[in-house]
Amino acid sequence: MQATTLPLNDEARLDKLARRRARAKLAFFSHAAIYTAVNAGLIALSLAGGRHWAVFPLLGWGIGLLAHGLSVYVFAPGGNMMESMVQRERARLVSKAEPW
Repeated sequence: MQATTLPLNDEARLDKLARRRARAKLAFFSHAAIYTAVNAGLIALSLAGGRHWAVFPLLGWGIGLLAHGLSVYVFAPGGNMMESMVQRERARLVSKAEPW
């Protein structure tokens, strides 16, 4: 039972985009799991030694994890924000006689 009315080319493009976004989300989940496991170990080592140095890798890596999350969920190809930015940029380029 085929529930789609998209032409083959559009269906293939949609499938490719869906797979790309699903892989990006899985990569982010993997990144977050590794971040949690490694930093839990670092916090345990830090507390066992009587010092609180683990906050530095926690914050540094946390910034990278935040950027990864934003790239997957906010600025993803095919995402709402990305598409609206592309549309605005196209409109701006069309309105100018010489875009370069």
